[in-house]
Amino acid sequence: MTDDAPSAGAARLTPRFVTVHGYRRCYLRVGRGPVLLLIHGIGDNARTWAPIIPQLARRHTVIAPDLLGHGESEKPRGDYSVAGYACGMRDLLTVLGIERATVVGHSLGGGVAMQFAYQFPERCERLVLVATGGVGPDLHPALRAAALPGAGAVLSLIGVPPVRLARWTGLRALRLLNTDLGRDAEDILHVCDSLGVPTARAAFLRTLRSVVDAHGQAITMLDRCYLAAGMPSLIVWGDRDAVIPVEHARVAHAAMPGSRLEIFPGAGHFPHHSDPVRFRRVFEDFLATTRPASHSPQQWRMMLREHGREVRTARPVEQPDTPPPPATATPAATENAVTTMPPRSGAPQG
Repeated sequence: MTDDAPSAGAARLTPRFVTVHGYRRCYLRVGRGPVLLLIHGIGDNARTWAPIIPQLARRHTVIAPDLLGHGESEKPRGDYSVAGYACGMRDLLTVLGIERATVVGHSLGGGVAMQFAYQFPERCERLVLVATGGVGPDLHPALRAAALPGAGAVLSLIGVPPVRLARWTGLRALRLLNTDLGRDAEDILHVCDSLGVPTARAAFLRTLRSVVDAHGQAITMLDRCYLAAGMPSLIVWGDRDAVIPVEHARVAHAAMPGSRLEIFPGAGHFPHHSDPVRFRRVFEDFLATTRPASHSPQQWRMMLREHGREVRTARPVEQPDTPPPPATATPAATENAVTTMPPRSGAPQG
């Protein structure tokens, strides 16, 4: 086996368990060194990172949890919001005695990672977003439909043998036809299979509806991306992502000062599965060529205040309900005209 080949030891990762706030959480922990926190997407679990964990663990402590409601973690009737998950990651790290980590998130996990960096910047050393949610409303129609009322009854049929066979056949056909969605057939089937348990299905729906509605993704991280200035950030996407379009990668890159962008040709929504060797190389290069962020509360407050001042300046002044001025306005009348602030600089480079 070469150093670049996915390790067979990935399948032998042993789950660990810890109780946080009365609920049992499952996680993987491997290696020694600076900490990497790997956060999976909706309906998935920690083993989504299995192809890259053994190599990363040679120089790092890798923590990969099953989010609450996912995998082998408990599935209570609880808070499945992005902010709730971010707090859960903070609390898990605290219980494990870990103060700071480089945070990596895929899909929903990317939104959780960004929220973690926003809520707890002093505990985030770097940020890696993989086909992340939370950039714009665009989303595959199937996920929008799953967020609608009554979708739970349809999802309850997902484990029925005829439905499972139809799902399997349809996705295999899409793969043979070389469609974008077909590229992720194995991963999509894995997520669907995880919804056969009622508690997992309920947690999936609560999580999905906290971030998605009939119009698509209902929350965005773009309004706070300016706070990523000074945070080493890497964005990874597949150029054939059928779940969240690759255009979101370029939007996020432009909104995050100093971020790096890597787009994998031919990859779908799971670039860390499509090409784990390249993913690991890109990730390790990012780790080797950046320094952990040094959080400054004073700088954080200054950025918040400056952004607030910019927005206040840019907002049009409310005018009294009076007839419009004549077409030949005097110079004095134009002195108070409001000038719209120019857009934030930084065109996409991906």
